[in-house]
Amino acid sequence: MIEIKSKREIELMREACKIVALAHKAIEENIRPGITALELDKIAEEVMIKNGAIPAQKNYPSPYKGVKAFPATTCISINDVVIHGIPDANMIIKDGDIVSVDMVALKNGYHGDMARTYLVGNVSKEAKRLVEVTKQAFYEGIKQAVKGNRIGDISNAIGNFVEKNGYSVVKEFQGHGIGRNMHEDPGIPNYGRSGKGPRIETGMTLAVEPMVIQGEDGILELDDGWTIITEDGSLSAHYENTILITEKAPEILTKL
Repeated sequence: MIEIKSKREIELMREACKIVALAHKAIEENIRPGITALELDKIAEEVMIKNGAIPAQKNYPSPYKGVKAFPATTCISINDVVIHGIPDANMIIKDGDIVSVDMVALKNGYHGDMARTYLVGNVSKEAKRLVEVTKQAFYEGIKQAVKGNRIGDISNAIGNFVEKNGYSVVKEFQGHGIGRNMHEDPGIPNYGRSGKGPRIETGMTLAVEPMVIQGEDGILELDDGWTIITEDGSLSAHYENTILITEKAPEILTKL
């Protein structure tokens, strides 16, 4: 069931979204060669707690039996890691890395979800282009996130743009509705046919998140039950915002 948010709920979501954006700002200011993923994770957690939010991903349960809950505030995914990388003290950020950071803030019962891929030091032209295309794929998608369109219009726009630029989208994971729950209906694939899926309505809040691979679209899951990597070892990038469907253009809530 797709939830249409009330004005009060939207205001609560704005608060959570602002906090997750502040946490990303702190990551952007501190990420550099030599810092560890765990240090970045602690920075993000401190920002959330200071602003009255809870790191929603921390202790988030796995759907798989026998897999422990996610142990950190952030998912930190470096180079060929697509999503759900677990930050630790041995994960040292290096010059030339691209680092995807995905996190969710929870405040007053509502969530804000945001991901960015950061360029660290002297990054190759090929890696920069991948990150730029992934970001633009998000914007191509939300051009279609307007009242009266369908979710498939967003999916189709993202997938076509990515493939036109010679890259692949991750098909096994997708964007989603968001609100009182981190993941709500509808699912928002990063590929698909236009004119398909649920109708887009004013008051919907969506997490739109292209996940793009430089090479083929195959992925693998590591033994920790969380970390997803590219099967061919190619680079991957991630760009996500929480948006609100309005009577006109969509509003990006995760923006300072």
